[in-house]
Amino acid sequence: MGKKIVVITGSPRKNGNSFAMTDAFIQAAEGIGHTVTRFDAAMKNVGGCHACETCFKTGKACSFDDDFNTIAPAILEADAVVFTMPVYWYSIPAQIKGVIDRLFSFCVAGKDMAGKECALITCCEEEDASVMDGVRIPVERSAALLKWKMVGEVLVPGVLNAGDIEKTDGCRQAAALAEKI
Repeated sequence: MGKKIVVITGSPRKNGNSFAMTDAFIQAAEGIGHTVTRFDAAMKNVGGCHACETCFKTGKACSFDDDFNTIAPAILEADAVVFTMPVYWYSIPAQIKGVIDRLFSFCVAGKDMAGKECALITCCEEEDASVMDGVRIPVERSAALLKWKMVGEVLVPGVLNAGDIEKTDGCRQAAALAEKI
């Protein structure tokens, strides 16, 4: 039986390397019977957390009504959440950071999120794979806090220009990740 997977992307570059890996993952996941809902955070209006702690008190995840309120219900219903993004300046890109920060709303509201699966697909310009730690570690820690199981990570160094991913096995790794969910 297929699972419900939410994919949240963090790149503003639709023809970029992380999008190519995302597309490979989604195609493979759908090919084996999973249902995938994709949110491209860079094309959404998602601000940062206001720390008001009124999460889910208005019937929506956030009292500040933006596109997070369309993403949150999908996350609640998902069996797995996959974050995909490039590394920007040694960290999580701002385009997806608001979504990740607002996972806090589930904790404030006491939502039981335990048991979901989580995965990460990321890439960076530099050859040093430790550059991706600024993305990898926060995602792993977030998953641990929410009691999600990290089922896999695709970490591809050495890609900068659109299309560089084709010189690596990143898309193949992303497709193989679908088998782990």
